[in-house]
Amino acid sequence: MSWMRKTLLSVFHYPVKLLVKDHSIPANVESELGIDRSKPIIYLLPTNSVTDQLALRMATQRLGLPSPTAEISVAGKTYPSSLFLRKTEPLFVKTASHTDVDAVFSSLFHLHRDHDDVDVQVVPVFVSWGRAPGKGTPGLSDLIAHHASPSWLRKLFIVLFLGRDNFINFSKAVSAREMSTQRGSDESIAHKLVRVASTHFHRKRQSMTGPTLLERQELYNAILGSESVKEAMYESQHSKRGKKKGEDPRETAKVYINEIAADYREGLIRFGDRILTRIWNKIYNGISVGHAERIRELAANGHEIIYVPCHRSHMDYMLLTYVIYHEGMVTPHIAAGINLNFWPAGPIFRRSGAFFLRRSFAGNQLYTAVFREYLELLFNKGYSVKYYPEGGRSRTGRLIPPKTGMLAMTMQAVLKGVKRPVSIVPVYIGYENVMEVKSYLSELKGSGKKKESNLQVFSAIRKLRDYGHGYVNFGAPIHLNQFLEQSVPNWRETLPADMDKKPAWLTPMVNELANEVMLRINRNAAINGMALVSLCLLSSKTQTMTEKELIRAMGNYLTLLKQAPYSEDATIPDVNAKTMLEETLALKRFNVSQDGYGTLVAPLKDAAVYLTYYRNNILHLFALPGVIQAAVFSRPSIHRHEVLRLMAALYPLLQKELFIYMTQDAALTYTDELINTMIEQGLLICQDSGELFPPPSSERAFHSAWLLSRCMQETFQRYAVVLTIMARERVISRNNLERTSRQVAERLSTLYGMNSPEFFDKNVLSSFISALRENHWIDSTEDGSLKYCEESDALRQDVLTLVWPEITQHLQNVDAQC
Repeated sequence: MSWMRKTLLSVFHYPVKLLVKDHSIPANVESELGIDRSKPIIYLLPTNSVTDQLALRMATQRLGLPSPTAEISVAGKTYPSSLFLRKTEPLFVKTASHTDVDAVFSSLFHLHRDHDDVDVQVVPVFVSWGRAPGKGTPGLSDLIAHHASPSWLRKLFIVLFLGRDNFINFSKAVSAREMSTQRGSDESIAHKLVRVASTHFHRKRQSMTGPTLLERQELYNAILGSESVKEAMYESQHSKRGKKKGEDPRETAKVYINEIAADYREGLIRFGDRILTRIWNKIYNGISVGHAERIRELAANGHEIIYVPCHRSHMDYMLLTYVIYHEGMVTPHIAAGINLNFWPAGPIFRRSGAFFLRRSFAGNQLYTAVFREYLELLFNKGYSVKYYPEGGRSRTGRLIPPKTGMLAMTMQAVLKGVKRPVSIVPVYIGYENVMEVKSYLSELKGSGKKKESNLQVFSAIRKLRDYGHGYVNFGAPIHLNQFLEQSVPNWRETLPADMDKKPAWLTPMVNELANEVMLRINRNAAINGMALVSLCLLSSKTQTMTEKELIRAMGNYLTLLKQAPYSEDATIPDVNAKTMLEETLALKRFNVSQDGYGTLVAPLKDAAVYLTYYRNNILHLFALPGVIQAAVFSRPSIHRHEVLRLMAALYPLLQKELFIYMTQDAALTYTDELINTMIEQGLLICQDSGELFPPPSSERAFHSAWLLSRCMQETFQRYAVVLTIMARERVISRNNLERTSRQVAERLSTLYGMNSPEFFDKNVLSSFISALRENHWIDSTEDGSLKYCEESDALRQDVLTLVWPEITQHLQNVDAQC
């Protein structure tokens, strides 16, 4: 390193330390990027910048990585620990010249050929200052910031104005040893590495800033000039409705564009990041992010990314965008309901990337065409997009059966031809506390949904505190082009001439896609203390447990899920049960009392029903263990084969209701694995004959096993209600079955104190009845009525063996009771 470079690094060390706040991406470079601290590291940066190098040094010091300003010795030769593709742009020249990086790499590869024990890691590092995308019409900020290799004068302003928004983006380490073994001369391999690195840095910049922003006139021209919108305007002009009102369809279409389109402002995103960081620090103990490497890999490979998260709370809009921003990705354009477009929230959301859609398009051909063209424009321009497949927030904590409208429009855009590969990323979002949970219960009991307003927003913000952890897990992406090829191999030959018309196979294929999205969301579930404590307390007969019982049960369940994982993607906190319980009780959402024998934990007064929301977030993880234990506790002994037979009967129904990702065969294999794990834990006793028994009541594991046997009880009871009504009526219309089932379920809830509002929810009951038909447990008559049959009776008998005796006795007298 030259004395001039050393002097500059020394002079600017303290100013950079004062002005710059670096953010490292990813947080764990060793596990995600394969960087080995024991091997020599050379950092490869796009630009020979002193401030970039100093910012990188700050990040490496915090991560415990070698310094980028030192030199490394390899086989007796000295190399700089940082290399650069380009020199800094001269003050009065617009292009930067290249460095001698090719020659350095050629020498390095030659060294590796001569020394078998040497392996230097080349780590590409992209240093970003701010995240502003380009504009069609450059402004003053673009003159400062939008240069790949800015001059020292521009860099001065960049550090002054954007120093707090510095991102150090590390990439996977490249082994110089492996590179040196490739075909070709050292010079050609070095040139290839430099060329690939240049492309890689370009994609990094795109993934962080996104494409050039659309000017409003460009947006008008693109949408109004499309064939589908022209046709819709023509139809509107010549329809009776259009003539009567005397409207200009083109002006109406412009009004729709202004109503729908986002007005993204990166400055607001940066300001929002500072505000949200303070809010998260106030209300959350932390935000856990899982599998973020998946979205970074998609961006590195040039994919159009569509995020499809579950919808728990209005907080989802901000939380997921915040997480994506801090994972080094451009924030997506977000589909939001028109109900959120009220002042001042609406303009803020719009400038943060939200675009608004009506709850119903109600046959409005022009609005539909404008919205579809806008969505396709976002895809083709390279903007990432986020929308909620459930169509609204879950009021029960379960996933809601998906609405397919947005997915259908997405797939139609793919059929027309999006320039880049399109990938859907399912996202699981979980909270230890949801701010709307009380209002959800009121809505489920029949009260109307409150319209969003400023008063509602400020009231919610004022009450935010002690919300525990937030969880965001990114699921395995669905590559739409591949999904299309697998689902409809001959789709090209069957496309209609008019691309705006749906082919016959589109709707069933989109339904399959929507179901796969929901399965992958639940596959990425995050276990948390609030959900696990809720599961235990609600399974307890009195909804009260001792602290020791809770710790023991939680520990058993955590061990069960670690030894027999629900999926590779589901996440479990790296804490023991005692610590998890302490952190959960610290949220002050439970009544903790003392008696002469120890600590008792129970729900707060009249708050047990709220716990069902958090239990339902993870209930699908315990569905199969719950069936196993319910079967074992329901009779003196049961053979393993009988448990598997019972699971085979019930699993298709549970899968549809709870969106469990496993196939039937995989579920039975997992059931066998669970039985073996429970035997090892002492949660089950198995004789040589294969007979299964619950653990003796004198054993500590008995209570944990007993709680598991009760966690699915309300589901079994709901199944029993529907099947018993069918057994009584023999033939019944679907509407009558749903109405009567709900009445009986409500009565049971009142008589026996069921705490789950979804116990008599019409959507859950409707989903179960659909599953019965799809799996041929009930027949249909010519007029569409539902018919009880032998298969129905066999299933009913199986279900009744799992239901508590008092419920069974009540259902036997259902005629008299109802």
